Amino acid sequence: MRTAPSPAQGHATWIRERDTLFARHPASPIPPADRAVFTGLRYAPYDPALRFEVRVDPDVAPLRIDVTTGTDGVVPFDRIGRVRLPLGDLDVWWLGSYGGGLFLPLRDGSSGRRSYGGGRYVIDTVKGADLGGDPRRDLVVDLNFAYNPSCAYDPAWACPLAPPGNRLDTELHAGELASASTGASATEFLPDEEKSAPE
Repeated sequence: MRTAPSPAQGHATWIRERDTLFARHPASPIPPADRAVFTGLRYAPYDPALRFEVRVDPDVAPLRIDVTTGTDGVVPFDRIGRVRLPLGDLDVWWLGSYGGGLFLPLRDGSSGRRSYGGGRYVIDTVKGADLGGDPRRDLVVDLNFAYNPSCAYDPAWACPLAPPGNRLDTELHAGELASASTGASATEFLPDEEKSAPE
C-alpha cells in the first residue's frame, strides 16, 4: 500500500488483500464453518480528507497499561505520545511484547452502530499495519485504513481496544465497517481500576 500511486489505490489494494486473507488464510478470524459463505468485509469509500501526516507529540504523562489476555499472558502498552488531528487528539502507544511497535486504536461515534462496538485499529506496526512515516517527524494516520480487531469476528481472540485517550465523539464513515459477524465480546484496553467505571 505504501508504494501505490495514490492513497485511494492503496486503499483498494488493502481491501482486496484483506478480504483474500480473511477468506483463505488458516489463521483467519472468520470461523472455519463460516468461510464457505464469506463474501468479503464491508468498507466505507476512501475519503482523502481523513488522511493526515502528523507529528507525535511526546509531551504526555507516562502511562502503562497491562492487558491480560487468555493466550499471550500480560501484554504491556506504554503511552509514548499523542497525535493531534482536526477531529481530536489520540494517544499513541508502544507495545512492549512480541516484536514491539506502535499501536493506535480508535473508538469513534460510529462504534456499536456502523463500526465494531469495541473500536478499531489504525496503526499496529507489529502486524505491519501502518502506512509509514517516522513518529519523530511525520506519521501517516489514515483513518480510511481503520480495521476491526480479530475479536470482532471470533471471541477466541483477545484484543486490546481503545482506552479513553483514543476515543473521538465524531462519527467516522471510514475504514472497515460492522457486519453481521462483528458482535463478539472484546477485552477493554483499560487500567484495571477503570474497567468497572461507567463510560
